[in-house]
Amino acid sequence: MPDMLVNLLRVPPCEPALEGLRAAGLVVRRARPWELTQVRAFVRDNFSRAWADEISVGLVSQPATVFVALREGRLVGFAAYECTRKNFFGPTGVIEEERGRGLGRALLLAALRALRELGYAYAVIGGVGPAEFYERTCGARLIPDSSPGVYADPLRPDPKE
Repeated sequence: MPDMLVNLLRVPPCEPALEGLRAAGLVVRRARPWELTQVRAFVRDNFSRAWADEISVGLVSQPATVFVALREGRLVGFAAYECTRKNFFGPTGVIEEERGRGLGRALLLAALRALRELGYAYAVIGGVGPAEFYERTCGARLIPDSSPGVYADPLRPDPKE
């Protein structure tokens, strides 16, 4: 899957999206260090073990580079940045029953705004799946010849597992 480039200077503010979610009973905030086990388990169980491993870097960063979405204290989504590489967004995910409510958009914008606050003018979204979503939400553009990118040549699974 190709990578995409985002001009962070043109990313819309995330506050309106976050306020709308709060009114609907959803909270988006940074993960906290003592939530590492729960957040990793959520990502592993709902998305993949590789993503759970990947976000571990962001969960031990100060401040954490993982945002979580909660409904009544229950994890329903996440977005990470600067876990795989500096200035990279991802991975990110929202559980199926919460999709279509703007949660993915709010998580994306919160993470991209955090990258902008670090001083970056551009960010990379690595190994994108829904390219149209990223293009529509934050103006991301495909990077030519970027596949397989940093995710090339992964370790092979242990046959004993």
